[in-house]
Amino acid sequence: MERDSEGDKWNRFWEVKGAYRLNFRTLTLLYNITAPATTQRQFTLHHRRRTTVTMAEFLDLEIQDSVRMPWNVLPGTKADAANCFIPVSAVYTPLKPLPATTPLLPYSPLRCRNCRSVINPFSIVDFSSVNKIWICSFCLQRNHFPPHYQSISDQNLPAELFPQYTTIEYETSANEKPQAGSSNVFLFVVDTCVIEEELGYLKSAMLQVLGMVPENCLIGLITFGTYVHIHELGFGQIPKVHVFKGTKEVTKDQLLEQMGFFANRTRPTTGVIAGVRDGLSQESIARFLLPASDCEFVLNSILEELQRDPWPVPPDQRAARCTGTALSLAAHLLGVCVPGNGARIMAFLGGPSTEGPGSIVSKNLSEPIRSHKDLDKDSAPTYHKAVKFYETLSKQLVHQGHVLDIFACALDQVGVAELKVAVEKTGGLVVLAESFGHSVFKESLRRVFHSGDHDLGLSSNGIFEISCSKDIKIQGIIGPCASLDKKGPLCSETVIGQGNTTAWKLCGLDKTTSLCLIFDVIKKESPDVLAQSANNQFFFQFLTYYQHGSGQMRLRATTLSRRWVAGTGIKDDLISGFDQEAAAVVMARQVSFKMETEAEFDPIRWLDKSLIHICTRFGEYQKDSPSSFTLSPRLSIFPQFMFNLRRSQFIQVFNNSPDETAYFRMILNRENVANSVVMIQPSLISYSFHSGPEPALLDVASIAADKILLLDSYFTIVVFHGSTVAQWRKAGYHELPEHQAFANLLQAPRDDADSIIRERFPVPRLVICDQHGSQARFLLAKLNPSATYNSDAPAVPGGDIIFTDDVSFEVFLDHLQRLAVQ
Repeated sequence: MERDSEGDKWNRFWEVKGAYRLNFRTLTLLYNITAPATTQRQFTLHHRRRTTVTMAEFLDLEIQDSVRMPWNVLPGTKADAANCFIPVSAVYTPLKPLPATTPLLPYSPLRCRNCRSVINPFSIVDFSSVNKIWICSFCLQRNHFPPHYQSISDQNLPAELFPQYTTIEYETSANEKPQAGSSNVFLFVVDTCVIEEELGYLKSAMLQVLGMVPENCLIGLITFGTYVHIHELGFGQIPKVHVFKGTKEVTKDQLLEQMGFFANRTRPTTGVIAGVRDGLSQESIARFLLPASDCEFVLNSILEELQRDPWPVPPDQRAARCTGTALSLAAHLLGVCVPGNGARIMAFLGGPSTEGPGSIVSKNLSEPIRSHKDLDKDSAPTYHKAVKFYETLSKQLVHQGHVLDIFACALDQVGVAELKVAVEKTGGLVVLAESFGHSVFKESLRRVFHSGDHDLGLSSNGIFEISCSKDIKIQGIIGPCASLDKKGPLCSETVIGQGNTTAWKLCGLDKTTSLCLIFDVIKKESPDVLAQSANNQFFFQFLTYYQHGSGQMRLRATTLSRRWVAGTGIKDDLISGFDQEAAAVVMARQVSFKMETEAEFDPIRWLDKSLIHICTRFGEYQKDSPSSFTLSPRLSIFPQFMFNLRRSQFIQVFNNSPDETAYFRMILNRENVANSVVMIQPSLISYSFHSGPEPALLDVASIAADKILLLDSYFTIVVFHGSTVAQWRKAGYHELPEHQAFANLLQAPRDDADSIIRERFPVPRLVICDQHGSQARFLLAKLNPSATYNSDAPAVPGGDIIFTDDVSFEVFLDHLQRLAVQ
C-alpha cells in the first residue's frame, strides 16, 4: 500500500527511466523502474507506442538514405545550435546496400556548372522553357539539360528526379572496359618471430583462405623477422627472395635498384616511377604480384616450408622484429607496381616491433611495453617517434590509394596504438585476438574473402565530397578517411577530426563503413516569420566516387533536406526530430577523439556537463524541484546511453592496454549507428522455461538461477547459465530424451549467438560461462550495479551482486535530476 501511494511520483518519473533496446530480434522497449503494477501498465503502453513510432521513422530514413542525424529538425542560427550542445551532424554509411527497387543508372550524372553538386529530386525543373532548365538546390544556378534529356516532362522524369530516389547510384564507367590491372591486390606481410605453434596456426589459416581469393586478384608475399624477405612468386623453378636489413630505412629508389626493376631496360631519367604507364614492364611487376590462379602452387609451397625467424633470441630479450621496415617496403612495392589500384597490405603481427623505424619497445625484457599511465605521463620514449613514422607511412598509402589491414594476434601488445593512424586514414580493417589459432582471427580472416551472404562488400579508391546550403559549413569528419585538403567557402573555422576540406580520400571502404560528419550553423540572426516559412530547408549532398568490387567506377549521390527552426519556442520542434541513438554515437565518437587529441581532457566531466545542459534545455521542470523533472519520450533513453557510455571501454581505460583501447575506438569510428549502440549499451536477452526469449534489463537484477542470459556487447558474446541451469547441465539432463525441453533451452541462446557471429566483422569472441564462475566477469562488468556488496537490501535468492563502488543508474539519475533543475 505504501508503494501505491507514490503512484503520482512514478508517473512524473517514467519518461526519464525508459530503456530502449535495438537487437537482432526486435525493437523492444524496456523499463528500468519499480512502480505500482496499475501505474506501470498505464504509461508503459503509451510510452511503447510513441517511442517505437519515433524509432521506426529514423530507421526508414536510414534504409532510404543510409544516414542517421541526431537533429532531424535543425537549429537555424549559430546561437540556437550552440544551445543544443550536440552538434548538427550525421552518421553516413556510403556503401550501405540500397533498397532492391533503387536502379543503378548506366550513365554519368548531371552536375551544376557552378558548385558541381549533382542533380537531385530537390532541384527545381522548368519544363516550360525551350531548352528545359534545372535550378541547383544549393547555389540556385540555372543549368541547361543536355540534348538527350529533351524528351523529359513532368510525366516522364529521369530516375534521378524521382522523389523516392534521394539516394541513387551511377555506373560512371558503364560503357568502358575495366582498366588493365584494376583487379584487387592483396600483399600479405607475415611476422615469423613467433613460436612454432603460432606459425603453424597462421600458415593453416592462410592456406585455407588462398583458395577463396578470386582468380584475377593479384597476390604478393613479404615475410619479416630480423630481416625483411620479399618473395618472387613469378620465379617458379627455385624459391627466390630479396632480403633487406630490418634496422635500415629503404627508399623507393633503393627498392627499384636493388630488386632489379630496370635490369633489362633503360630507366626513365625524369618523373615518378609508378606502374606500367611510367616505365615499368609488366614482366618485372609479375615477378612479385601474380594472379591468384597463377601463383597458388608457388605460394602454397612457400607457406608450407616457412620457418620461424632463425636468429637466436637471448632469454632476457625480445625477438628482433622489424614491423615498420616491412610495412614501409610493402608500401614502396605497391607504390612502384600498382599505384592507384585497389590494393591492400594485410599484415599478420605476432608481437611488438623492437627494431628499425616504428619500434615501440626495446629488445630488453626488463623494459615493459608502454601502458596508459606511461602515455599520460609522457614517459613512453618510443611512442611519439613511432606514431610520426606511421603518419608518414599513412600519407604515402593515401597518395597511392592503398589500404593497411592489421591482424594482431598475441597475448602481448603489438603496437596497434601506434599503427592506428595508418589503419584509420586508409580505411583498413583491424582484428585483435589472443592467438592465430583463435576463432576470432580465423573466422574474421575467412570473412574478408567470403562472397555471397554476409560478405563485407570491400571496395576501394573512394573519394567523398560534401555540398551543403550556404548557411551550413563543415567542421570535419570523425571516421576512416583522410583529408584531400580541398579548401573552400564551405570549410568551417572550427575543425574536428579530418577537417578544413570538402573532399576526403577513402582508400578502403565496405558495406558498414560509416563516417561521422560534423557541421557548423553560421547564420547569426533569427529571420522573420515570413522569411522562415518561405525558405526553411537546409540541403546536404554526399557524393561517394569509388571502385566497385567488379572493377567498375561508381558514384553514389545522397541528397538530404532538413527543416530548420529559429527564434523562441522552438524546443518542441527540435525534440520532435531528436534521434537518441544517433546522438549517443556522435557523443561517443566526439569524446573518443577528444581523449586522443586534447591534453588534460576529462571525458567524464565533459559528458556529464553536456548531459546536464541537454536535460536543463529540453526537460520540463519547476526550478529547484527535482521531483517535477520529466523528459519527453524522444529524449528519455539518452541519459541511459550516457550512463553506459561513461562506463564503457571507450572511456574507462583501466584494465585495458593502449592497443586494446585503440582497437575499440577504431571499430567505434567505422561502424554504423545500430552496431555502435550495441558497443555503448549492450543488449541482454533472457531464456527460461516460463517464456520464450525476451529482452531483459541490463541490470544485475536480471540474473536468476533458472535463466540463461545472452549478452551482446559487440566485441564479446556471452552465454551465461544461472546456477540451477548449470547444475542440471553438468548432471547431463539435456542428454536424456525425457528432458528435450531443457536441451532446447540450452541450444536456443547458442543458435542466436551463432546468428550474430555470422553477420559481424570482426567476429566477436564467444564466452560460455556459469553463474559464480570466473568468466562470469564478462557479463557482470556490463550490468547496472543496482545490487552491490554494500547495498542495504539483501540479494534476491538465486540472484547475484556486483563487487564494485560504481554508482547505479538510479543514483546517477537522481543526481542528474537534481543538477538539471538548478
